Amino acid sequence: MTVVAKFGGTSVADYQSMCRCAAIVLDNPATRVVVVSASSGVTNLLVELTQANLTDERRLELIKSVAAIQYGILDQLGRPSEVASELDRLLSQMAVISESLVLNRAKSLMDALLSTGEMCSSLLFAAVLREQGARATSFDVRKVMRTDSHFGRAEPQIAQIETLVANALVPLLQDSLVVTQGFIGADEHGETTTLGRGGSDYSAALLAEALRADAVEIWTDVPGIFTTDPRLASGAKALTEISFNEAAEMATFGAKVLHPATILPAVRRQIQVFVGSSREPEKGGTWIRHQVENAPVYRAVAVRRAQTLLNLHSLQMLHAQGFLAHIFATLAKHRISVDLITTSEVNVSLTLDKTGSDSTGAGLLSEALMQELAEHCRVSVEDNLSLVAIIGNRIATTPGVCCTVFTVLEPFNVRMICQGASPHNLCVLVDEKDAAAVVDALHTNLFETQA
Repeated sequence: MTVVAKFGGTSVADYQSMCRCAAIVLDNPATRVVVVSASSGVTNLLVELTQANLTDERRLELIKSVAAIQYGILDQLGRPSEVASELDRLLSQMAVISESLVLNRAKSLMDALLSTGEMCSSLLFAAVLREQGARATSFDVRKVMRTDSHFGRAEPQIAQIETLVANALVPLLQDSLVVTQGFIGADEHGETTTLGRGGSDYSAALLAEALRADAVEIWTDVPGIFTTDPRLASGAKALTEISFNEAAEMATFGAKVLHPATILPAVRRQIQVFVGSSREPEKGGTWIRHQVENAPVYRAVAVRRAQTLLNLHSLQMLHAQGFLAHIFATLAKHRISVDLITTSEVNVSLTLDKTGSDSTGAGLLSEALMQELAEHCRVSVEDNLSLVAIIGNRIATTPGVCCTVFTVLEPFNVRMICQGASPHNLCVLVDEKDAAAVVDALHTNLFETQA
């Protein structure tokens, strides 16, 4: 049996956290590959370092802040010379790239800068494992994680990854635990790329797919996946298992514990996924499987905030063909993925999928895109919206679902409704200010009152 374990930023935030994670790894002999994020807070500091118009003083502060986090871990490791030397090199490289960005705003440089967070944490975590008696090595994932050259939001090249993993990674597993990086890769020219914010889960799943692993473990700061965010509904409960379909919907519609793309490689290879807390591993967690014993109508309520609604109006839609095809072609040209859509005779309203937004947080609606759309229709944009999704099974074919849901929603203004395209969700778009109350009301009615 082969397991790929991924640890998020809070799990590798400091030396004590890394020691807890090392104990989890060593407790399971099947774990052969460990994927780590940057230590908590580091990526945000690096993202700020990529921004234009930074003062020299602020740049120096940011560099010192990143270094303080990494050297804090190194100090408690006893500063082994080889690790210290490599960490010095990585942090020096980070400083040099940040200075280069003053004059050269290339996204390739930004990705190179952002990658240093994961490079540092993987170096340090491998050292922690060795300190605890394991034979562990830090491996540069860029040797195997082949992507295209769309910097900030690179697309993995699945077939190439599988070949490279077989040649460069598999031989190492016979003698050593391998610690590697999430979130980053390299294009065919060897330039560093990133998979977009939150891409470490995706990296772990892609490596598991290429290794034909039996399971992917996602270790985070919560003990599994809940029926909703416990901060929004006090009655939220942890789930012991959910299906791939349910997990995909939950991840897509805002359950932050799992990156949406993680499910794709797992589904392709039927790899089960575990989500648990690195702080409290004894509490167990949630298993995501192809088949589950119980598939209720209502499984969870998820919320995705900061949504953008794009409204397009054109008389060209009236009894005509091809308008939507042109609009979607324009969006595809600008690498915009449409999330939800509703139409009337002369209007189309759609929300935009931000799950793959690039690593620096650049906006989706560029001036060039808006100008191109305006040539064919009247465009308006609404912000400060939240998407609330009821997730489960047979939602589209179970009588009474809409009556139950919309009775709960009666006090709220619903801006958009989508239901029927999938048997696993019913979605409503509401004002951002109402989102928490909507989630709480739905969860209370669907999971607590009727329990």
